[in-house]
Amino acid sequence: MSKRANLAAALQTATRGGEGVASANAAGATVTAIAGRSPSRIGKKTVAAHFDPAVSKQLKLIGLETDRSTQALLREAINDLFVKYGKSPIA
Repeated sequence: MSKRANLAAALQTATRGGEGVASANAAGATVTAIAGRSPSRIGKKTVAAHFDPAVSKQLKLIGLETDRSTQALLREAINDLFVKYGKSPIA
């Protein structure tokens, strides 16, 4: 059996084997969370990028100065970008 098939089987076993926790999302659909995953991340997607280390440092400094998390700062920046391009701020 290939590694890919083993991974698929492991995922099926993990989600069917009672390790998951069922909850309802905003649309009313039932979502199964894998044990250890924060419920606040259910239904969310990671958006990531690679930048120079100075970008990370500066972002953390702004967070310290404004008492805001990196995620809150990135949410603000993404919403500003959406508005700039005529899209609704949904982040």
